[in-house]
Amino acid sequence: MTKPKPKKPKPKLKQLHLNLDWCKGCGICAAFCPTNVLEIDDKDKVTAARAQDCICCKLCELRCPDLAIDVETE
Repeated sequence: MTKPKPKKPKPKLKQLHLNLDWCKGCGICAAFCPTNVLEIDDKDKVTAARAQDCICCKLCELRCPDLAIDVETE
């Protein structure tokens, strides 16, 4: 009988890096975020409205066409 594999610990957000110089405000990152962490502000730039809710899935980082997002985990 084989032992069950131990579960990997869930990653924790260390910092969410948003490069506003690169962001064009397309909203793709906000649309893909499953926990609604990201929003587009009144200057048409991404903002982390609820960073504490980030589950570090990195969908925003992967989908950003401008490479303006970096999710740093602990």
